[in-house]
Amino acid sequence: MDSQAPATATAMATTRSAAEDGDASTPYDLLLSCPLGLSPSQVSADFDGSHDRIPHPDIDLENSITEIWDQRVHKNASLYNGTKFRYAGFITHKEGSESNKISWVSLHLGLTDYRTFVGTNLNPLWERFLVPSQEDTIHCQHTSSPLGNGAIVETSDKKILVLRRSNNVGEFPGHFVFPGGHPEPQEIGIACHQPGKSLRESEMLNKRVSEEMFDSIVREVIEEIGVPDSSLSNPLFIGVSRRKMNVRPAAFFFMTCTLQSDEIQKCYSSAQDGFESTQLHEVTLIELENLASKMPGCHQGGLALYKLMLEAGKDAR
Repeated sequence: MDSQAPATATAMATTRSAAEDGDASTPYDLLLSCPLGLSPSQVSADFDGSHDRIPHPDIDLENSITEIWDQRVHKNASLYNGTKFRYAGFITHKEGSESNKISWVSLHLGLTDYRTFVGTNLNPLWERFLVPSQEDTIHCQHTSSPLGNGAIVETSDKKILVLRRSNNVGEFPGHFVFPGGHPEPQEIGIACHQPGKSLRESEMLNKRVSEEMFDSIVREVIEEIGVPDSSLSNPLFIGVSRRKMNVRPAAFFFMTCTLQSDEIQKCYSSAQDGFESTQLHEVTLIELENLASKMPGCHQGGLALYKLMLEAGKDAR
């Protein structure tokens, strides 16, 4: 893949918890913002069973997970209970004396599955799974919180790509979204935790997980938009947004595409996962801001992360 977006040796990062955001009107929280962008060498993963979900002490609430899943499967027997990476926070590693300069970020990731996501985050009683705490990892310790991803893709004619979701998808049918999906444990051979690994084995596993964070977003863009791999720059990680409703987290990345809008439309017509959306739109930033109210909260947060990246770029010039 061509490397058109510059990798940064250091990046400025800011963090905002739900309590610190200060704007109750926004449908998202920015959990982590890296406005100068982080390259793959600056993002690591701490994949461990300690980052898995903790069952809720309310037995009836916990049992509702199975009840809701069984109801879903009864209505749609094709539902698949796939494994996902669970988001459980991060730590930043700072460089130099400036407190907002970091050398890299370590994402804390566990394992969860689609069944538990449906039964906790998408449960009508989802707020009962939350713990009243200012500490984010404690606040969401009983939810599945699978980590999604999204890409802000900028075309060679300076447009941004957004998709209109099909009316047949499970979440937010008909809404506008950035291309994306999830990093997938099964892509790197993970089906469950394997205790007793040596330090070397754990380090190698964490390396594969961190690589999947970047590989997966490239894969999603190619599958959903249809553009060739060679037309995309290496992605830069710009942060994590979380939808306030259902506390749904997503990692966002920025990349450029060497193709123009009309060329990309031709690619989209034969995209592998084109069935997930009904239209591809190439929009200006102003047009994107006008569409924001029709985007899920976590994707509105992705737009906010992109705007912070643009502001940081102006400041750096």
